[in-house]
Amino acid sequence: MDTAATGLTFRDATDADVDALVALIESAYRGDASRAGWTTEADILEGQRTDPEGVRAVIKSPDSRLLTVERAGTVVACCQLEHRGDHAYFGMFAVSPALQGGGLGKVIIGEAERAAREAWGVAAMHMTVISVRNDLIAWYERRGYRRTGEMTPFPYGDERFGLPQRDDLEFELLVKPLA
Repeated sequence: MDTAATGLTFRDATDADVDALVALIESAYRGDASRAGWTTEADILEGQRTDPEGVRAVIKSPDSRLLTVERAGTVVACCQLEHRGDHAYFGMFAVSPALQGGGLGKVIIGEAERAAREAWGVAAMHMTVISVRNDLIAWYERRGYRRTGEMTPFPYGDERFGLPQRDDLEFELLVKPLA
């Protein structure tokens, strides 16, 4: 068995998880604490990555699951899965910065793909990644995702998504067939 998978429990998030999940997501992407891992966005975005309302909305949505990953009773990772017709959307992916780089992300994305296929019978997984995050995009490419070149604008001026530190941010759609 993959040692990164040892002792992991996967379950759907509940309202009781909201504060822990917000703290996890913020720690993985924003501020100095995020620099302990490699997924930080601290150099391109300040401010918040999410908030309790955003996390709660995913938990409550009938077409979404917020997959929560625990080890020894502590939330160590999460990801959003949303059913969108013939595909699932993968988002809100966060791994505790102290545990990044040890293979945990690979285990979680594999479980997310399996769960989406099993629950919804979808043929593909979609995600959007900030296009300047070349290291992160390369990581997803090694997991079978491909760049589409399809871009959507970053929501400049909406502080719920952070405070951009540069003016060239946009999201690129990445796709992986799940068949």
